[in-house]
Amino acid sequence: MRELLKQYKLVIRFIITFSGVYIVLIYAYNLYLDLSNSSEFYPDYITNLVANQTNSLLNSIGYNASVLPHPNEPSIKVIINGKYVARVIEGCNAASIIILFIAFITAFASKFKTTIMYCLAGSIIIYTFNLIRIVILSVGLFHYPWRREVLHTVIFPLFIYGTVFLLWMFWVNRFSKNIKSNV
Repeated sequence: MRELLKQYKLVIRFIITFSGVYIVLIYAYNLYLDLSNSSEFYPDYITNLVANQTNSLLNSIGYNASVLPHPNEPSIKVIINGKYVARVIEGCNAASIIILFIAFITAFASKFKTTIMYCLAGSIIIYTFNLIRIVILSVGLFHYPWRREVLHTVIFPLFIYGTVFLLWMFWVNRFSKNIKSNV
């Protein structure tokens, strides 16, 4: 048994570290969401920020865009040239993806400062790519509404999860001490 534990020490350490960080961050995020119910930002600050930044980006590339709180659900409507094309919900703000990213990076930690800096830089990259994803999706839905299903369920999840996967692979191959010390 001891030999088996020794053989799988890294796997066990990864699972425990990943699970612990993920649970703590998800708990903190859910606490944030609970506290956001009475906030002035609708539906919560991060989702509101993402919707407003999406609006700014759409307007900066020449679209007449606006965002409005959805009257029937906790989301923000994205409107282009008077046409309701998309809604930004809490799941669109990339927070849960960033939490997943940070848990993975922490489970394959390197030096403390390197790990923190990579988590910060990766989170900024994921957040930025998510904004770009929402802008392109909104433009795509404006011009090609009949492609809604493939755009929303295939292409754009691939875009954001592909970004996270590439960041993970870069981390594991370039910085992770857990992999390098055992190869």
